[in-house]
Amino acid sequence: MSPDTARRRCAVVGLGARAQLFTEALTGPYADRIDLVGFCDVNAHRMAVHNEWIAASGDGRPAVPAYGAGEFEEMLRRERVDLVVVCTVDRTHDHYIVRALEAGCDVVTEKPMTTDAERARRILDARRRTGRQVRVAFNYRYNPVHAAVRETLAAGRIGEVGSVHFEWLLDLRHGADYFRRWHRDKANSGGLMVHKATHHFDLVNWWLDSEPETVFAQGGRFFYGDEAGRRRGLARDYARAHGSPAAADDPFAVHLADSPVLSALYLDAEAEDGYHRDQNVFGPGVTIEDDMAVLVRYVSGATLTYHLTAYAPWEGYRISFNGSEGRLELLVEESTWARPRIRTHGASAVMHGAAVGDEAGRTELLLRRFWEEPREVRVATGEGGHGGGDVRMLEDLFGQREPGGADALGRAADATDGARSLVTGLAANQSFVTGLPVRAQDLLDI
Repeated sequence: MSPDTARRRCAVVGLGARAQLFTEALTGPYADRIDLVGFCDVNAHRMAVHNEWIAASGDGRPAVPAYGAGEFEEMLRRERVDLVVVCTVDRTHDHYIVRALEAGCDVVTEKPMTTDAERARRILDARRRTGRQVRVAFNYRYNPVHAAVRETLAAGRIGEVGSVHFEWLLDLRHGADYFRRWHRDKANSGGLMVHKATHHFDLVNWWLDSEPETVFAQGGRFFYGDEAGRRRGLARDYARAHGSPAAADDPFAVHLADSPVLSALYLDAEAEDGYHRDQNVFGPGVTIEDDMAVLVRYVSGATLTYHLTAYAPWEGYRISFNGSEGRLELLVEESTWARPRIRTHGASAVMHGAAVGDEAGRTELLLRRFWEEPREVRVATGEGGHGGGDVRMLEDLFGQREPGGADALGRAADATDGARSLVTGLAANQSFVTGLPVRAQDLLDI
């Protein structure tokens, strides 16, 4: 944020699993610069759980004041908040971002910034009117290997980029998880083209230093949902896994009671709001796609072919850049396979494909210049989530930059970046329905 050394007063709205990253940072390494002064959520139990975790750290901090969703403005006034971190359900991001900006606060929001064009326009308009700052938490920009890609392309090592091929695979553990949670309803998340792929579209915008011009896409439900489950004999007769004998040996079920974190945040909180975190991935109510192909033309003239598969046997991604002087190739294997019927007992509520032991994969970045032997670009692996991206992003968001220490890679993402990443996914969703190309500017003029 600002290099100003004055202490800031921060509130977090939305106290689900992702908020843990921010609450731990704000009460840990950045507690000397930022006071965490408010929690706001629709569920009082989840706020209490975060306060229990803070108390368990043993530093003697008092409990963070907790406010219901209807008390958001009251919290901002009473606690004199000047920075709000938004981690709510995607479709409500704009609701809190706009109100925070209008109350004179800066905002850090989880991706995606929002879920449709009208909500994005509301955020962009509020930012212009208020002059306050919106930062979007695109942690993938901070992954060291992604930074190396940016540096290699910016240095002209493969010349002018003509095309990009980008394949992202979610394994049967991580991919299935989107179909158990609120994300399975497209009205909540915008589907994986918005909730998940906004990360990837932002990376391409950033790598190419460009923005989408025209988008054409096709996608559908091939694997998950009740119809596909019945067709392939994968369907089980249960609505949610907890307490259901039919889910006991289902490799696609998650068992909340196995995980202290999932139990605390979700199973024990159900009595208050009725939200079930462990729904049947082959049950009714799934309205998002699981297999999507996208073709994008950028203002720079480059094209992107992108594919997202949410039911792969391994997790990771392959990206190739074709340039006027060569080719750059990135392979990231977050897991080489998904172990069946693994019980969820870890310290995190997030089920990414990255694992340890014989499931762990590798990362390889190859530069293939014309008339030269391939050369591997060596990159130090990052510690922490998202290849070290989370730690570096938190430092950029909440740390103190040295004078003149501006980031030459331009990793800080604002509301304009959030909208530009969003528009590719929104256009893809529209193209799914119409079968026609979509001009990005017609959908959202940024």
